[in-house]
Amino acid sequence: MRKINIAILGATGAVGEEFLRLLAERRFPYASIKLLASPRSAGRQVKVGEEVYTVEAVSHDSFKGVDVAFFSAGGDVSLEYAPAAVRAGAVVIDNTSAYRLDPEVPLVVPEVNAEDIAKHKGIIANPNCSTIIMVVALSPLHQAAGIKRVVVSTYQAVSGAGIEAIDELNEQVKAHLEGREITARVLPFASAAKHYQIAFNVIPHIDVFQELDYTKEEWKMVKETQKILHVPDMKVTATTVRVPVYRSHSESINIEFEREMTPELAREVLGKAPGVVVMDDPANMVYPMPLDASGKDPVYVGRIRKDDTVPYGLNIWVVGDQIRKGAALNGLQIAEYMLAANLL
Repeated sequence: MRKINIAILGATGAVGEEFLRLLAERRFPYASIKLLASPRSAGRQVKVGEEVYTVEAVSHDSFKGVDVAFFSAGGDVSLEYAPAAVRAGAVVIDNTSAYRLDPEVPLVVPEVNAEDIAKHKGIIANPNCSTIIMVVALSPLHQAAGIKRVVVSTYQAVSGAGIEAIDELNEQVKAHLEGREITARVLPFASAAKHYQIAFNVIPHIDVFQELDYTKEEWKMVKETQKILHVPDMKVTATTVRVPVYRSHSESINIEFEREMTPELAREVLGKAPGVVVMDDPANMVYPMPLDASGKDPVYVGRIRKDDTVPYGLNIWVVGDQIRKGAALNGLQIAEYMLAANLL
């Protein structure tokens, strides 16, 4: 596999740092690496493998000679700099919401729709983390029995809201243990009119409210799932919830199929599916939890059981590391696929 020149925009953020760890872990074949961030992070020294690199302030001229640029610095940043990167000859793998629903941009989970990568026009979108975790489990079941309807409720870790949310959870727990007043400034999101305590609590609100009083996060799961699976009329409804867990999202998913799908067949199908690990042994209390998935590549599935309120129904419980598979790993897998398929 030939070596390529890469850039990471957002190199000092949580997803950017995960990219850097994965580059070393997976021995990604890069010839050179350029670390980019906002001017306030420029000059920082970052270790990648055994080498130390200096973070540079991003500019429109940052992408000369770059083959693949991984973007994870926010939607507005992607909208500003992705076109410049494409003009410079780079393929942009964007981990923001900027291009996900653009009909000209492939939205890709390699285990599900890798063939869409070849349709790119310079930009490939990484789906929302919760969507990635869900569709890795849904896709093989859909292929086996056809999905009519999906009802999903998420239990999303605070790290999905950034380092500030992690720090706030820590501070709130500490304040509780010390008998101090608990304050909230970050969740459900920093610019919200109100903020709620996350320690010892759950918040059924992620991102802004939109049409029909669904949140932006919920609509992402609906529309992105339909696009990735190429079923624009698939019935998907979501409720997204923030829980006081540091890392890895969990999802309770109810699925109605077009044809019979038994728990036994589901275990067999999922057991053969790429990127999935089945952890499902109720008699021995075996089921996936966030601690099982954190720092791991697969999506874990358990609590597989029949929903007998519809002719062909199933309930499953899905857990995945939203920073790893839900973001950085998925982007890196897209680049690995492109290299293996001679698309770079």
